[in-house]
Amino acid sequence: MSIVSIKDLLQAGVHFGHQQRFWNPKMDHFIFDTRKQISIINLELTQEHLSAAASKVEDICSKGNKILFVGTKRSASKTIREEASQIGLPFVDKRWLGGTLTNWKTIRGSIRRLLDIEEMISSGRIEKLIKKEAVEIQKEYAKLQASVGGIKEMKGLPDAIFVIDVKYEKIAVLEAKKMGIPVIALVDTNSDPDGIDVIIPANDDAIRSIRLITKVIADACARGIESSKGFSPKSDSPVIQTVKKDDNIDIEKKSNVEEVSENKDSKKIVEPEEGAKDLEMKINETTNNDEDLLSNSQNEQKDVEEDSDSEKKEEE
Repeated sequence: MSIVSIKDLLQAGVHFGHQQRFWNPKMDHFIFDTRKQISIINLELTQEHLSAAASKVEDICSKGNKILFVGTKRSASKTIREEASQIGLPFVDKRWLGGTLTNWKTIRGSIRRLLDIEEMISSGRIEKLIKKEAVEIQKEYAKLQASVGGIKEMKGLPDAIFVIDVKYEKIAVLEAKKMGIPVIALVDTNSDPDGIDVIIPANDDAIRSIRLITKVIADACARGIESSKGFSPKSDSPVIQTVKKDDNIDIEKKSNVEEVSENKDSKKIVEPEEGAKDLEMKINETTNNDEDLLSNSQNEQKDVEEDSDSEKKEEE
């Protein structure tokens, strides 16, 4: 059962990948077509993988476990912070601190310092300090709040991480893999999907796309949290479906999906929820008529590249 419609995905611009010259060959499986030199993501696959991701996080949270939300780039930061904080889950919305997962002991020390300063402020003890000391502590507080404020309630390593843009958050992904922590992530057409446990093929630059996908994941987490308290049952796990790629067949056949079952020798072709012609027509309408959406998506991609360049300069 789909938890979000093709129409909603289209309206959010989820199908807009990067320019074809930036495509990662490993993402070819998830690409429906190319329009105006932009890779178009197969939204039927996005639907299926998003449903699988939602089921995964719901199951994790239903057992009382925690998921860390990660999205530090400009287009993702606000959404990650708002959605995670609303359901009481940890998040990293600013810069990822190296060692957040692999050197948790040191990070925990920074969290303790942040909590100590918060206690100083709430108790009024900071007002008893001389002005210079108080100002220095306020600066330290602002820095700690930005770096570890979103994970200050995290008692230990998370049981999974949800990531916006695995290329931008490559350090977080590498640390999670090293620690054996499952990674659930939005993966765009320019990214490497290897090592990602649950791939959600989607536009990871456009704010509307990020907001829609993150909302679905956060809502699933909320259901799991409620289930762990005995309020509601868990949903059944959806079947992940994948498109068979064949350059020698027409576009209608490209959209047929192959049901993946536990018995690899027993596979059957099933008709997708949205027909290939319908999907192609909807994508054509969107790419031809919604130039603003495409333009915004490309501008947000440029913002991400600028953010990445500025971070490199800061590190140098």
